[in-house]
Amino acid sequence: MNFGSYIQTARIRECNQTRRMLITFEQWEQEARRLLDPRSFSYASSGAGEGTTIRANQESFQRWRIVPRVLRDVADRDLSVRLFGKTFPFPIGFAPIGRQAMFHEMGEVASARAAAILGIPFIQSMVSSYSLEQVAVAHPGSWFHLFIGQDRDVLKSLVLRAERAGFSAIVPTLDRPEEGWRAQNLSLCVSPFMFHYGLGNFISDPIVKQKYGLPLTPQTMRYLTSEPHISVEDFRYIRSLTKLPIIVKGVLHSEDAKMLINYGADGIIVSNHGGRHLDGAIAALDALPSIVDVVGARIPVMFDSGIRYGADIFKALALGAKMIFIGRPYLYGLTIAGETGARHFMENLVADFDLNLGMAGLKNLSELLPSTLSKQ
Repeated sequence: MNFGSYIQTARIRECNQTRRMLITFEQWEQEARRLLDPRSFSYASSGAGEGTTIRANQESFQRWRIVPRVLRDVADRDLSVRLFGKTFPFPIGFAPIGRQAMFHEMGEVASARAAAILGIPFIQSMVSSYSLEQVAVAHPGSWFHLFIGQDRDVLKSLVLRAERAGFSAIVPTLDRPEEGWRAQNLSLCVSPFMFHYGLGNFISDPIVKQKYGLPLTPQTMRYLTSEPHISVEDFRYIRSLTKLPIIVKGVLHSEDAKMLINYGADGIIVSNHGGRHLDGAIAALDALPSIVDVVGARIPVMFDSGIRYGADIFKALALGAKMIFIGRPYLYGLTIAGETGARHFMENLVADFDLNLGMAGLKNLSELLPSTLSKQ
């Protein structure tokens, strides 16, 4: 039985055991809003400025429509993808989200366990509630995310700790030199530097404790996670620290993609961070085709920002992405039911995608080409 049919059957069976089933993204989001205090929900859901980038992400998916084929045997579908020497059963993973203990007491450990059960990548945020060593136990081979801060000794310490803990890739974000203007957050007096939930990797780091002491102040955290003077030299420095694959997150311009390949990037994640930092930015899906064109087959191009349904995954893969990362939706699942909630949302998403693939007359990812779409 194909995965989509299997999960669909399981959910129907569960309907007989519970009064309320959460299936759609909107249902998960609504329930998370009900459970969270307004400040926590705002931190998770809001974007930069007026939120136009969030809306642009959603609208971009609607401009592409699937063109199905008929009379094709799709009984045995294969959703697997091979990246960096490993085969994953599904082309989706968990995007980095910081401060997850704001949403569930087990935070990143619960999310990482959900990803491990599914056999898919988990990217741990640098500003996570739990340390990278704790997450490595929950999901061996996770990927470690970096913001570029102003202390290279701390960056080096974190990268080397990730290597020792068994992480399999480093994922630096290079396009967020500072926090964006988060108007909704500010109206509720919410600042990420106010929260103690994102300190797991820092309070466990020997270099941080030696140089800055504990407790860490908001000013110190801003210094360690933001770098307004960021330059090519910062990327070269990270490249010099490790032989692990370096997958750059936050690329939206094709010239930047070419530059990063020249400087040794092993992968790119096309992303505008779900609209969290730059209001008015190009939709990530609109940026994807030009980046795929210039990168070709040299390194994998991956994608996040705005994925809500299986059809969205179909479209991003058809436009050239090799792996899709999910952010807010799994965080809402985590909020509602911890590890089980995060896993259930991702299972639903894969099932939706799998059934879309079959309905379109396709049975594996290699058949997902731009010709399977029409732009409206």
